[in-house]
Amino acid sequence: MCLSKTDVMANIMMSRCKILQADCSGVHVLKLVGEVRLNLCSTIDSAIQSTTKDPNFATVVVDLTETTLIDSTTLGMLAKLAILAKKKSHFLPSLVSTNPDITRIITTMGFDTVFIILEKPAVTDQALRELPIDELNEVELRANVLNAHKILMKLNEHNREQFKDLVATLEHETENQAAFGA
Repeated sequence: MCLSKTDVMANIMMSRCKILQADCSGVHVLKLVGEVRLNLCSTIDSAIQSTTKDPNFATVVVDLTETTLIDSTTLGMLAKLAILAKKKSHFLPSLVSTNPDITRIITTMGFDTVFIILEKPAVTDQALRELPIDELNEVELRANVLNAHKILMKLNEHNREQFKDLVATLEHETENQAAFGA
């Protein structure tokens, strides 16, 4: 049985996922809950922009303690957050992961070079508020996926090899789309 692109996107959207955010005196917390996939990349990008533009920004903590699945686009967005946070504060941000599978993924992707990885939650959920999910069209989604994977490729050689074909394909599709005005 083949699923259409609409069916696939509907299935992604129906997976239980949410993003929670808190700020306490310039320490920002971003908690990803459930299956966090590419459909949340715009919401994550909005959170990155608001967090790193805060004049009181001190650091950011990414809490993955309730993350059950995380895709490479989301990982690219988190790498972007880490890079921007370090530029702003000159300190590595923190990432909390208590799930061995998630910890293995983030370590394999080289996150131990852009985050301090912790194994205990940073704050209680009571301080967090849920962020509304941003809707994206196909062009915006493709651009976010492409950008996220380019960021991952810059982290290390393993990632460069892992995602070079995907990035080349997405760049080719983007160029074709621009050439044909689709």
